[in-house]
Amino acid sequence: MTYEEVLALPPYDVAREKKQALLKEGLLYLTEYHQAHCTPYARMMQTVGFTPHHVRATADIPFLPVRLFKEMALRSIDEDAVFKTMTSSGTTGQQVSKIFLDRETATNQQKTLVRIVTDWTGKSRLPMLIIDCPSVIKDRAMFSARGAGILGFSMFGRKKLYALNDAMELELDEIRAFLQEHEGERILIFGFTFMVWQHFYKALQAAGEKLSLENALLIHGGGWKKLAADAVSPEDFRTALREVCGTGLQVADYYGMVEQTGCIYLECACGHLHASTYSDVIVRRAHDFSPAAFGEPGIIEVVSLLPKSYPGHALLTEDEGVVLGEDDCPCGRRGKYFKVMGRLKQAELRGCSDTYAAAF
Repeated sequence: MTYEEVLALPPYDVAREKKQALLKEGLLYLTEYHQAHCTPYARMMQTVGFTPHHVRATADIPFLPVRLFKEMALRSIDEDAVFKTMTSSGTTGQQVSKIFLDRETATNQQKTLVRIVTDWTGKSRLPMLIIDCPSVIKDRAMFSARGAGILGFSMFGRKKLYALNDAMELELDEIRAFLQEHEGERILIFGFTFMVWQHFYKALQAAGEKLSLENALLIHGGGWKKLAADAVSPEDFRTALREVCGTGLQVADYYGMVEQTGCIYLECACGHLHASTYSDVIVRRAHDFSPAAFGEPGIIEVVSLLPKSYPGHALLTEDEGVVLGEDDCPCGRRGKYFKVMGRLKQAELRGCSDTYAAAF
């Protein structure tokens, strides 16, 4: 099955047996493809003794540690076919991941994001409030995962307003005018978690201001480390935002990374992160990397049918999490649903929100 055919499937309505067969076939194809087109990856597969006939399930596909993309330039395309190079977020002095995209992979990332996000937003583009400053996509030095995240989600907005100026101050007058112009319409709000908290919620709280955003959807992500250190839980975050925006505000966190851009995991109304048809999560035990049972914490592995220009289809992250169930979330979406519990000890900051918070 081609990736175009996979994308034609509903993002959250493929039952387990069909999805696992689809993933096994697609991931095996990508493993053999990258073996043939990326010499360092082929050597790694030779070292671990990979042979296709040993793959009986998705979990049998060899994974790469996500940190490897900070150490090596891994690509399965010729240098002159590189259309875009994505870099991860990082604090000063940190190495960043470099992800090499050709036009096909970049296009598929965009199409995949659309299929996933429109399940939450609907197919119509919405007036959009971006909790960031305009320079984040103008300054090429800032354009990494943060700028890419804003540009990616901007596809879902038909009229966009940056809520902050370049001094990271809230533009209240402009926001009020924007809301008045779009009174009665559903509003999409996008921002990185710490920035939403620090420059939106706290600024409104300090000014004693409230905004009428009862009919809005806030999508946020990019790391929780700083807020967790300040004892702000996801529940506290949602409650606080509703205090200044209205109790009808929908709040959806998402989990994702530049190494698998496009295949994000969005949070449903039940507070669960969901794997789409085009990707999956496997939680592995730390002592032997065997797959953990549902409800058992371990290290999160993410797999995706998307990466073809680089060998990023099976990646062991530096995050701890737990798979809560599959095909039976009360929200009605099929697929695995899970929770991220935090970074592994000694792991570097990596999320847009966390790296910005460290600098802040």
